Amino acid sequence: MVVTNPIFIMKALKYLLFLLLIAVIGFSVYVALQPSEYKITVTKNMDVPIPVAYNIVNDFNNWDPWLSLTEKQPDLVVTISGSGVGPESSLSWELDKHSGMVETESVNPKKLIQQKIYYENFPPMNGLWSFSTSENTTNVAFTLALEDLSFSFKAKSILSGGIENIIKSQLEDGLKKLDSFITAQMSMYTITVDGITNHSGGFYLYTSTSCKMNVFPKKMEESLSYLKQFVRSNQITTAGSPFALFHKWDRENNAVLFSSCIPTTEKVITTSPDILTGQIESFKALKTTLKGDYSNLNEAWEKAKNYISQYNLKASDDGPMIELYVTDPKTTPNPADWITEIFIALE
Repeated sequence: MVVTNPIFIMKALKYLLFLLLIAVIGFSVYVALQPSEYKITVTKNMDVPIPVAYNIVNDFNNWDPWLSLTEKQPDLVVTISGSGVGPESSLSWELDKHSGMVETESVNPKKLIQQKIYYENFPPMNGLWSFSTSENTTNVAFTLALEDLSFSFKAKSILSGGIENIIKSQLEDGLKKLDSFITAQMSMYTITVDGITNHSGGFYLYTSTSCKMNVFPKKMEESLSYLKQFVRSNQITTAGSPFALFHKWDRENNAVLFSSCIPTTEKVITTSPDILTGQIESFKALKTTLKGDYSNLNEAWEKAKNYISQYNLKASDDGPMIELYVTDPKTTPNPADWITEIFIALE
């Protein structure tokens, strides 16, 4: 049976309108009670040095490969103003009529980066990057702070699943990409066979040792640290970068005999039984340059030896074989920027 009584229909409509009004008022009260300020923090531990992570984040020229927006919107146009590094630099993006911008306001080197973020349909936001050491890794944290949220913005956020659900996953995705990007940047390297040159030789202080090949980097670091301390304590004037002088390289027995050396401007006579003075006479050499992590040195040596064979050169049986460490890892934290020069004496 179909009810056609107009009085009944009017009462039903009034009841429905009353329920709708109650729902609207309830939703409005709920929205109004939501906080007008939000802070969302995402963190990630990265197996990278703090200076490397800080330098990459502080330079907008590095942002495009890991900015999470670019993968989801490949047509996004990114523009950098200023040098891109530090305060007074900004990065803006645009797609059709949608746009946004990040600008760096202040920095505390290797610790904090304070930024202001402007994004379509969002109020201005504050972004804070922080960098700290956590169990021999670098903890990178990003905090996004939203303030003075309007009623309409809070309502839209609730209807869209909440502010954190909208933003947090995107921020976490950005940190994952940042981690992958930094790791890839640190692993980059180039090997260049520079050709035949003359090594000038000179005086040097040295200490000699032998070890298994796989522990050579550690032994080299320890002995060079010992030498550097001796040089500082005795106020000895150096004449260039430290180097390793190889005496024997026995692959079959996994052993290497070498001297850790620091060049000096003149002959230095020491009273220490384990630190001696040596001299290298000028010699003709094949020079090869590695820019990158020391783990690529074996490949650099192989390329140098292949070059000698390819061009019918002859390595000297008694001549020096040298690894010259142009950069200091303590002042150049990114392994991709380390420079090592290899010299193989030629007849």
